[in-house]
Amino acid sequence: MTIPASFIQELIARADVVEIVGRYVQLKKAGANFMGLCPFHGEKSPSFSVSPSKQFYHCFGCGAHGNAIGFLMEHAGMGFVEAVHDLAGQYGLQVPEDDASPEERARAAGQRQKQATLSEVLEKAGEAYRRQLRQSKTAVGYLKGRGLSGEIARRFGIGYAPPGWRTLASVFPDYDDPLLAESGLVIAGEAEENGEGKRYDRFRDRIMFPIRNVKGECIGFGGRVLGDEKPKYLNSPETPVFSKGRELYGLYEARTAFREKGYALVTEGYMDVVALTQLGFPNAVATLGTACTTDHVQKLFRFTESVVFSFDGDAAGRRAARKALEGALPYATDVRSVKFLFLPAEHDPDSFIREFGSEAFARFVGEATPLSRFMVEVAREGCDLGAAEGRARMASNARPLWAALPDGALKRQLLTEIAEMVQLTGPELAELWQPTAGGRSPGAGPRERRDGHAYPQEGRRARAPRPPARGRTLPPGRADVAARLLLSNMAEWEALPHELHALLCELPGEHGQLFAWLDSQLHEHGVLPWAALREGLRGLDFEGLALRAMTGPDGEPIPDPRGDEAAEAARELRNVLDFMLDDRLKVQQSEAIAAVGSDPHALERYKALEIRRLELRARLHPR
Repeated sequence: MTIPASFIQELIARADVVEIVGRYVQLKKAGANFMGLCPFHGEKSPSFSVSPSKQFYHCFGCGAHGNAIGFLMEHAGMGFVEAVHDLAGQYGLQVPEDDASPEERARAAGQRQKQATLSEVLEKAGEAYRRQLRQSKTAVGYLKGRGLSGEIARRFGIGYAPPGWRTLASVFPDYDDPLLAESGLVIAGEAEENGEGKRYDRFRDRIMFPIRNVKGECIGFGGRVLGDEKPKYLNSPETPVFSKGRELYGLYEARTAFREKGYALVTEGYMDVVALTQLGFPNAVATLGTACTTDHVQKLFRFTESVVFSFDGDAAGRRAARKALEGALPYATDVRSVKFLFLPAEHDPDSFIREFGSEAFARFVGEATPLSRFMVEVAREGCDLGAAEGRARMASNARPLWAALPDGALKRQLLTEIAEMVQLTGPELAELWQPTAGGRSPGAGPRERRDGHAYPQEGRRARAPRPPARGRTLPPGRADVAARLLLSNMAEWEALPHELHALLCELPGEHGQLFAWLDSQLHEHGVLPWAALREGLRGLDFEGLALRAMTGPDGEPIPDPRGDEAAEAARELRNVLDFMLDDRLKVQQSEAIAAVGSDPHALERYKALEIRRLELRARLHPR
């Protein structure tokens, strides 16, 4: 679906960023702007500024910035299209869809209406369950026995489904409404001879945990029995608004705590999340009775760069950890941290903290097993490294795990580590794995000459040179790197001097066109997030160049840099531009030398250029 750039610009202009941000952050007037505590990092003194005149927010502490759409994406974890639809709905606007047929538009509108209707039904049921909890001494006693306070129960909207078969009939006058079955609240049996089917409540005599999406809307429930009946936990079925393979319990409540704590803690159950929040770990979430999937991991990395998976130390916990490892590997880039925490078999997080204290648990989390070490442990399990067969088996086990990693320093280091364990060199193991690994691992195989062929390795017979593999991606040039850094953080363009603006805009071909367009966007609309720039690029000649620049080696979009990462990206940009400027000055020097015979000022120009190049080289190569 394509959303016209003109509509996005109209939406940003119409939206009141103070109103949007103010729904999530307490703001106070401070001169021409509003100030509050930043929702993207923990702070005690307000450094988060929202400008009603510029329709822009900026944190002077962590560097977070953007417009109303960007705020919904960053704070609520929405995708760009979802944020646009959400914001448009708040202002009564219909989102146009350039490339959708009337039938597709009608179908999409119907789907959105169905989702909204189902969420309303689920919210109404949640309110009824909370009323029932207040009236049930048994349910309240159970929660108190588990150490939960009334405050924490209110925070998570915990309720109670009574034992009756048709309790919800008193909540929904039309108990035969198909929406009750479609939402998963009611089970409709097969039709009997009279044409009517038996209908009854899915959840009975259970503590009810509402499952919310990132916008805070109820999309399903998890129910836990008060005793030892089976099944202990019961989730809502798959519905148009709920898929347990993609949702995480507690994500809505924990997303701000991810930034404050610095990581997401993934546990195995609802009670773990609620108890951990009460005991000082509000950054906990849980999978919904299913193994951790790549969808779960991808969703978590929209909010944090560090994830810790917590499992029981028994065999079942180790199996669950292996599943989580497989889900995490494709997203384990060099700037992300994934760890695995294995508690003693007799403890869950709640019991561990109550026995040993929060500090001991935090220390345990800090000492959790890094993904790299756990991956190696999984690969070598059951392998006798004292025998050639055992080492070969480990290499075979490690191959698919290593291949799933995105390219980068971590992947290269693991190749070397695994090679040492199986008594091979890095190049030998890379050659062995080459068919599956998708070609020679960068930095792992033989050195290449400038003509693209490989030098013979020491101690080996020289092989006939082979042409480079087809489809090999060329490394990005400096102009590509500059494009990535400026598209992911447009504010840096505004800070560049005119000379560098001219240098980039005058580049030949698509690069120059892209930077000239970026300059025009800044003048017309101010600083925009990549998502808005992406929409404005559609159909332009240099759209492909921008998309390549903003796509990582693993095929995932490159996220906007934040905090220390943003500062590092700014330094990288200055460094790249210094090299590009040095190249330009070198060309100008050559032109000055060529003009010495005909231009009396050419030599002076050459000397001035040399002074500038010396200054640049001193900055690029400090001693």
